[in-house]
Amino acid sequence: MPYTYLLFDLDGTLTDPKEGITKSVQHALKAFGIEEPDLDKLTVFIGPPLVPSFMEFYGLDHEQALEAVKVYRERFSTVGLYENRVLEGIPEMLARMKAKGKVLAVASSKPEVFVLKILEHFGLRDYFDEVVGALLDETRTAKKDVIEEALRRLHIEDRSEVLMIGDRKHDAEGARLCGLDSLGVYTGFAEEGELEEAGATFVCHSIEEMAERLI
Repeated sequence: MPYTYLLFDLDGTLTDPKEGITKSVQHALKAFGIEEPDLDKLTVFIGPPLVPSFMEFYGLDHEQALEAVKVYRERFSTVGLYENRVLEGIPEMLARMKAKGKVLAVASSKPEVFVLKILEHFGLRDYFDEVVGALLDETRTAKKDVIEEALRRLHIEDRSEVLMIGDRKHDAEGARLCGLDSLGVYTGFAEEGELEEAGATFVCHSIEEMAERLI
């Protein structure tokens, strides 16, 4: 793949955040009298922006969803942030990419302040030239807007040199809207066929396969 710039999603692509995110969603739902004991049902919150997810999956209106995100962050910002783990093989893959002269960036719908804390906590920050996420005021949450900000910060003019890598349909759709190719990776929480349906340019099913494709 002759790409100079590689934009990586975070959740499900570089790390497995299931425990921290689902328990924080569970915490937020309790504030609305909703008991959800099955954390597996809450993996739908991993990847996409939280406000529309609370509205879509639990019927909250927009104002309630904003309040749910506030409650979610009470737990996530102190505990859930670190209930996470780096996917096996990711540090080695990133090191190989840097050795090849690739420019690496993170483009995540998670608030940028949290993305930075996670990368620093797990020793991944130094691999990336730029780290872009959402803002805490619920702006720049759409993947398209996050990607555009990453392109701006990296001063990219030729978008054919850029590849977006992510594990959910939002990554592939956001890349397409920005005129980028994308690599969809089944390392996270996508349902089978989701990435192809979303128009991912390439698809792979493991960290090893992702590394080989990128190299």
